[in-house]
Amino acid sequence: MIKLISQLFGSSICVLLITWQQSRTLAEFTANAEPEKLPQSMPAVSINHPVIDIPFISQEQNNLQLTQNNRVTSVSQLKDVQPTDWAFQALQSLVERYGVITGYPDGTFRGNRAITRYEFAAALNKALTVISERTDNLPNIFVVREDLEVLKRLQQEFAAELASLRSRMDNLEAGSANLEANQFSTTTKLTGQAIFALNAGGFDGERIIAPRGAVISEDNPNATFIYRASLDLNSSFSGSDLLKVRLVTGSNGAGDNAAGFLEPNLGSTLDFSIPGRNDRFSLARLYYTFAPVKDLKVTIGPAIVAPDFVDKNRYAGNSFLDFSTQALVNNFILLPRPGGAGAVVDWHPGGGSIKLRALYVSSDAADRLPENQRLIGGGAPENIRLFPTAGGGAAGGLFGDPYQGFVELEYSPSKAFNLKFQYSGGKIFGSSFNGIGVNFDLKVNQYLGVFGRYGYASYPDTSLGDINPNYWMAGIALRDILMRGSLAGIAVGQPFIESNLGNTTQTNFEAFYNLPLNDNIRVTPLLQVVTNPANQNANGTILTGTLRTVFSF
Repeated sequence: MIKLISQLFGSSICVLLITWQQSRTLAEFTANAEPEKLPQSMPAVSINHPVIDIPFISQEQNNLQLTQNNRVTSVSQLKDVQPTDWAFQALQSLVERYGVITGYPDGTFRGNRAITRYEFAAALNKALTVISERTDNLPNIFVVREDLEVLKRLQQEFAAELASLRSRMDNLEAGSANLEANQFSTTTKLTGQAIFALNAGGFDGERIIAPRGAVISEDNPNATFIYRASLDLNSSFSGSDLLKVRLVTGSNGAGDNAAGFLEPNLGSTLDFSIPGRNDRFSLARLYYTFAPVKDLKVTIGPAIVAPDFVDKNRYAGNSFLDFSTQALVNNFILLPRPGGAGAVVDWHPGGGSIKLRALYVSSDAADRLPENQRLIGGGAPENIRLFPTAGGGAAGGLFGDPYQGFVELEYSPSKAFNLKFQYSGGKIFGSSFNGIGVNFDLKVNQYLGVFGRYGYASYPDTSLGDINPNYWMAGIALRDILMRGSLAGIAVGQPFIESNLGNTTQTNFEAFYNLPLNDNIRVTPLLQVVTNPANQNANGTILTGTLRTVFSF
């Protein structure tokens, strides 16, 4: 090894650079170093041997985290290093004598890179540290005197770079300590999301009418720009609890997209467009979750939205990630008024295959939670609403307000399959209601999933008389199609099958392709088709397209 170091100072000593990967802090420093601030008199050390690849951490490699677990104990563990390679003996000595070699996760060493003197100095500093620690902890360890002399000469040669590294490391440590001392909270994490969407669409025929016959529009709506922004404060006081506060703002509400404007009653609107109103901030979530005993979680709060806790589906349940049509992301007839003050109990006995959830929410007639615009008949003007009394009118709840309860039994025999049986009931629309449902999702393999929901409900004494609507939806989801991390899906559903409402049955279709640009940005084109809108065969087909972009942080 010494002969190689002495004769090939500018090349084979670079094998020491592999040890740099054991220090993420040094890696980040190098990756973020500003080249214009480096002394121009220090040329780069360029090595272009065909076998030796210098695995230094560059800007594009900064996300590759190599740890102590990647340290090799024998040079034979490096798949791309052969005994005939010119630096084989040097690598073997560093591995077997000092143990300062680490490899990449795929078991390679890699070897054709150009490195700067600063990068080399960082690696040298780490090598010196490792050898010093080993000799301090194991005083009897054998160290060749020639090796120590070479290291001493290297220290002298790179004295300026090593001094600069130590200074910058001190500054980083001081900055880190200051940040830790002045962070927002030791128990609170701030997350956020912004959704921006372009939407346009229209319909066949002369006009669109509501379920009760009122004319909604005779003209195609204009294209719209939709935005939603939310900030979440997630606090924990014990590590197993959660205090959630969410603030949300956005554009005009459920009617700022073509499908939601033309068919506002039976779940055709874009679900992510519902929270946030007229550029005003509002409180969308406020609740506290804790575990009083093992396997049991309890949530209480003045601003709870039911789909956060029940009727979840791994392929159809997050309108900012997968399907956006309101009637496809939740069981439409079982959650007529999902938001309000209330409580949730989630029991998972023994961590087994059975889970039981119970939820209760009660909201006032003022409809203060924007999520309650999703209720059946949630159109804007009173004359196009399915139920004119939808804003309240039920004498129920803890304080005489509209309310609903929901019970869900989940059976998950494996991670690939989830089956949920549901019951929903309460008082709304001026009378009581009851409903039952089922929800399933099946992961066929790592690329394909299938899912579906079904519901049946009884709504007596409504403005349409006694009605008993059915609901169903089903679809397929595809992961990693064309690009790793992508998600695509196609679904169809009939949100309100009821002979007393209209003269046919509305059917909703949606197809989307969710493309990740990076860990924080996802872009999704989606297409919505609504046939027989509002259960009226006089209505032409509605066709809309949306380009949805989601920023998460």
